[in-house]
Amino acid sequence: MRRQQVRARIADVAARSGVSTATVSLVLRDQPGPSDATRDKVRAAAAELGYRPDRTASLLARHRSHLLGVLLDVTSAFHAELVGTLDAAAERHGFDLVLSSVTPRRDEEQAVETLLDFRCEGLILIGPQLSRRQLDGIGQRAPALVLGRSGTEHVPGVRAADDLGLAAAVEHLADLDHRRIAYVDGPKGSVATARRRGYQRAMSRRGLAEAVDIIAGDHTEAGGIAAAREVLGRSASRRPTGIVCFNDRCALGLRDSLIRSGVNVPDQISLIGYDDSPPARLATVELTSVSQNPAALAEATVALLARRLDGAAPHTGSDVVVSPALVVRGSTAPHT
Repeated sequence: MRRQQVRARIADVAARSGVSTATVSLVLRDQPGPSDATRDKVRAAAAELGYRPDRTASLLARHRSHLLGVLLDVTSAFHAELVGTLDAAAERHGFDLVLSSVTPRRDEEQAVETLLDFRCEGLILIGPQLSRRQLDGIGQRAPALVLGRSGTEHVPGVRAADDLGLAAAVEHLADLDHRRIAYVDGPKGSVATARRRGYQRAMSRRGLAEAVDIIAGDHTEAGGIAAAREVLGRSASRRPTGIVCFNDRCALGLRDSLIRSGVNVPDQISLIGYDDSPPARLATVELTSVSQNPAALAEATVALLARRLDGAAPHTGSDVVVSPALVVRGSTAPHT
């Protein structure tokens, strides 16, 4: 049976090079004191033993882990993209990320416990479904931020202006002469509420208040498929000619069902998603979508959390809001 290799310790490097552990530490941290000859011996011994510094132990010894825990939904392409931008922002601020995802056997609270077990200094919760009371409970245990929805008394929020994003989508369709514009709603929560209100207000501004058409949906492809059944069950004169969906996943489920049923997108129904996720950009999809500006969201999130960890940014109760932008592709066209 193959024996597991034991990781070399700083004491092993000291014994191999014939110096004290304190001297080894000075050499490996490139601190003044040891002679050039001693430095050469220590570095040679470390290389021979395959010694790698235990970064976690070093950080904990300084009472800082420099780890930010991230709660995410691993099935969401948008969450995955956000993690990439968060990682780049975290590196610029001197942090590393620890990821914990919701799974069929583990809910959001359990996923947060995993991050706390890893001694993360701060938490970034992407689009959590947790109640405000649950979020405040987490915020009282560790500095935390919610990304993608409004914050609470103890947990600041960093989000896009969802109402403006939906308004831009409605304005785009109205400018293309669509008048029967429907909105496929999302799950319960502050994000869906903001987007729904943005849709309703934009419809009113364009003189289409009487044509408001909200279809039940959610944040998954299945929600889009269910919405498609509702749309396809209507007579041609009652079907919307333009549809805005709560997010890209919902829009993609709806798009697939429409196309399979012989409805042309965008000639018969123009379609807009939300998040501008990687699948929306595929040449075979070309989904018009609202971008939440993930790079700006990530930078604002990490910068605010870093300031909170340094004690320089007390929570004011106000969210950090980033302006979204509509990205026009091939899933929308003028109404004929």
